[in-house]
Amino acid sequence: MYKRILCPVDGSPSSNRGMFEAIHLAKDQNAKLRFLHVVDTFYPMMDVTAGLNVIEIADALSENGKKILKKAVEAAQKEGLTADSEMKEAIGDAVAQFIVSEAKKWPADLIVMSTHGLRGIERLVMGSDAETVVRTSHVPVLLIRSPAKN
Repeated sequence: MYKRILCPVDGSPSSNRGMFEAIHLAKDQNAKLRFLHVVDTFYPMMDVTAGLNVIEIADALSENGKKILKKAVEAAQKEGLTADSEMKEAIGDAVAQFIVSEAKKWPADLIVMSTHGLRGIERLVMGSDAETVVRTSHVPVLLIRSPAKN
């Protein structure tokens, strides 16, 4: 029986599938549920002439993260669960490292997360946070796959 379930969320349709699975599992297991959003501040830097304001982008990403977490907690509440949330800022480290670290710190006994099911060159370029979490996590990881693209 799981007692503490960690669910990383990013607001994508794929992530929402993982979120709903985590909610249903937490309800079934009478487990505590924590949603985690990692603000990934690694983005290509443009030169000064391009007018990119890094601080504004970081603030926007942070505000968006707060909205994503609020929606996740509200979705849990609609199912009769009380969930908490945590937001981290990934500066220079992979998102997967923050997920595994939070699972240790909290401590979770299960991570429920989605996978985007990337293939080929897309996977090579984008990498896979889900794969890294599975390889490095000290607790079981339940992956919820996105529906196949038509």
